[in-house]
Amino acid sequence: MPSRQRSWFETLNPATGKTLKRYKSSTKGDVDKAVAKARKAFEKWRQLSPAKRAIYLERTAKTLRAQKEKLARIITLEMGKPIKESLPEVAKCAWALEYYSENGPKFLNPEATKTDATDSYVAFEPIGVIGSIMPWNFPLWQCMRFAAPALMAGNTTVFKPSSITPQSGLALQNAFESTGIIPGCFNIILGSTQVANYLIESNTVAVSFTGSVNAGRTVAQSASGQLKKFVLELGGSDPFIVLDDADIEAASTGAVAGRFINNGQSCIATKRIFVVRKVLDEFLEKFVKKTKSLRVGDPFSPETDIGPMVREEALETLDGQVKEAVRQGAHLELGGERLRRKGSFYPPTVLTDITLEMRMMKEETFGPAAPVMAVKDENEAIRFANNSEFGLGAAVWGTDTRRAEKVAREISAGLVTVNNVVVSDPRLPFGGVRHSGIGRELSRYGMLEFTNIKSVRVYEKSPLAHAHVE
Repeated sequence: MPSRQRSWFETLNPATGKTLKRYKSSTKGDVDKAVAKARKAFEKWRQLSPAKRAIYLERTAKTLRAQKEKLARIITLEMGKPIKESLPEVAKCAWALEYYSENGPKFLNPEATKTDATDSYVAFEPIGVIGSIMPWNFPLWQCMRFAAPALMAGNTTVFKPSSITPQSGLALQNAFESTGIIPGCFNIILGSTQVANYLIESNTVAVSFTGSVNAGRTVAQSASGQLKKFVLELGGSDPFIVLDDADIEAASTGAVAGRFINNGQSCIATKRIFVVRKVLDEFLEKFVKKTKSLRVGDPFSPETDIGPMVREEALETLDGQVKEAVRQGAHLELGGERLRRKGSFYPPTVLTDITLEMRMMKEETFGPAAPVMAVKDENEAIRFANNSEFGLGAAVWGTDTRRAEKVAREISAGLVTVNNVVVSDPRLPFGGVRHSGIGRELSRYGMLEFTNIKSVRVYEKSPLAHAHVE
């Protein structure tokens, strides 16, 4: 970890490489003040009924919908996502807020159970200030996935957005504050790794982190050393399995959508495509043709499908994975060379003749490159799919849906989808197994991660009055 913290940092437009803005990094004192403000707000926020908290979430949702064009432009400017994907990201954040506004109060209802007591129930109570450290690839959604359920439960938060997308984080803070919510419920701090360390070491009671495996390991070690609860979402290398009875037209369209969304920079993007050999040629023909039709260009153009990668270093990492695979025998069906234009642009790339030993089958490929591997049958597909340190999402395609579902159940992952791409959904828990993370976000399960699940027994008359208990 760095011994000295930079007092400022700059953001860049990945489409041009030009500097956007300079920001002052938060100091340790700034972080401590933000946490103290959140702790003060917590004492008031927790006292509101869930129904009253829901009102502020609903107001924030309306604010996001009213400002969707402005917020989408900020996202695209900072990290390069095509504008036609930034707009739905804002809408999805509003949906999550509305979902918890509507369902949060009943999720928090005490659960009655029968015991020897007059009344017995389980209560779900907020625990305090939660520190949130989130990445750049979905700068609003990653935070909202955490913040909506955490706030609904009665917690307050201090959020550190990526140093690549600070303006997106600040815009989210403005949206919450515009609703008249208790000041300090949602706080922003800015900076890089050292600022994240300050937040973990502060008086927060828990930490929610999304990022790389190595960074997540560091977060877990620091938080557990302080006996703090943590939830980690650490990325994935999602398998995409095409069975011999799959609708190849639909599967090839799904593979394009699953692999190249967000310029290929998504934790739950399709990362490893396994196709039963019997249908490989038909799948490849359609997949390559559809991938070739994707338009690369200005992310602000509504015609653009693929914008720039977030930074030059990310492009170089992906290019290294592709070139190493080619040296080891992979065949380039499409792409494979960075585009000769200003900005961090890499073309949609498809590779075949892939082996399990190649880096792009072991590491997470975070960009628009799709390795396609032939498999003998569904059993080999399952074995190869599970041959990974990751276990976030998986997709299986087949017209016999019961058979496809059986294959999906054999995949070691936190999310599986049959005949569609993997997406996060407020109604279902989100998270992975193995190196893809610990804990869950979204749904009722995600909300309860940051609650005190309290057992309560009430006796009208003490059973101890006439009994001896050791």
